[in-house]
Amino acid sequence: MKKYILPLIALLATSSTFANNIKEIRFGVDPTFAPFESKDAAGKVVGFDIDLGNAICEKLQAKCVWVENNFDAIIPALQARKFDAILSGMYMTEKRKEQIAFTDKIYNGPVFLVAHKNNPIKPEIDQLKGKTIGVEQGSAQETYANKNWRSAGVNVVAYQGAD
Repeated sequence: MKKYILPLIALLATSSTFANNIKEIRFGVDPTFAPFESKDAAGKVVGFDIDLGNAICEKLQAKCVWVENNFDAIIPALQARKFDAILSGMYMTEKRKEQIAFTDKIYNGPVFLVAHKNNPIKPEIDQLKGKTIGVEQGSAQETYANKNWRSAGVNVVAYQGAD
């Protein structure tokens, strides 16, 4: 994990003077995307991204503050300075790169179409036509489904969280 936190530390701390002045880092997260970020039974945010952020804060001797935000509004919230950085599972798209700066990729995860255990459906237009699929609002999967499947008769429904 150490090799992944270095680019973000370098981004946040471009000089030792600046690094010494960081007392708090506010990270924007959408805690509906386990195992990257979610809430435990006590309501505390947990997950891979939270562990990564805590390691960054520890290295910089700063306090981590986790600011919860809906995923589809997380970039506008960063631009409005509601937090200092986004640390929430996010695909790097051209549209997003026009709006915000990204570090190197931290994790490259596969994308799956999930169906009931006994359902043999595949992510092919002829099998999805007339069906309803759910996607996370504001996600790359929503963009893909709307672009490639909606016009072919697939009902694409966007939900606010991955739950």
